Amino acid sequence: MGIISKLFKTAVFGGAGAGAGFAYWTRNSQFVPITHDDPIFSSAAYARYNPNRNPETMDLCVRKIPLNRIKPQLLEKEGKLVEAFCAGVWGGLGYAYQRSYLSKKYENDTTKHQLWSRQELQNNTYDVGTQITDHFEVVSKTPESIIVRCGDSPLKTGVRESDGLFEMAAKVNKEEGVAEFRLKSVFYQGLGKANGPPMPPHIEFLHRLYTKLWMESAIQKVVM
Repeated sequence: MGIISKLFKTAVFGGAGAGAGFAYWTRNSQFVPITHDDPIFSSAAYARYNPNRNPETMDLCVRKIPLNRIKPQLLEKEGKLVEAFCAGVWGGLGYAYQRSYLSKKYENDTTKHQLWSRQELQNNTYDVGTQITDHFEVVSKTPESIIVRCGDSPLKTGVRESDGLFEMAAKVNKEEGVAEFRLKSVFYQGLGKANGPPMPPHIEFLHRLYTKLWMESAIQKVVM
């Protein structure tokens, strides 16, 4: 979470004008309630990597875009919309700072099979097993959803101290005439028994701002 704190101290909160501009730019990305009835909590990945059912820090950000603004080719074949949205998350400007930071620290011969360059991130289809900048790995993929495991290097395959799941989802709602995009985060302590959620309130607040940044950046990949 140190990356998030540094990013917003230098970029978003550089001045009152910058903060107001960010708030306006992300005004259509809204957080909605998420409960343990959500399917992510009954997933195999959640059960495997949070064996003690430790408390979570969790949130769900939603953004709706009229279908007439979506690139037509992304609506022609099932699954293409969520792939493009996912590629927008990792290959977009919202992830550029973190990608550069992780590349300097962890890109080497051991991790060269992972996605590192912006071009790779923008063009990948994010099938299960895909590893991203030594910090994320795709653990589930459907025509409307891609879930990555986060919190530590994917080279650490067992239960981790810091762990979590991050879902990118895209669904067409023809009745409303919109495409609905979702970013869902669930963070937890994997090892041992935790007394509370892993993030203090101020870090959770910064994480939500970062999520909005990812959302708006990713949307640019799917609109005309």
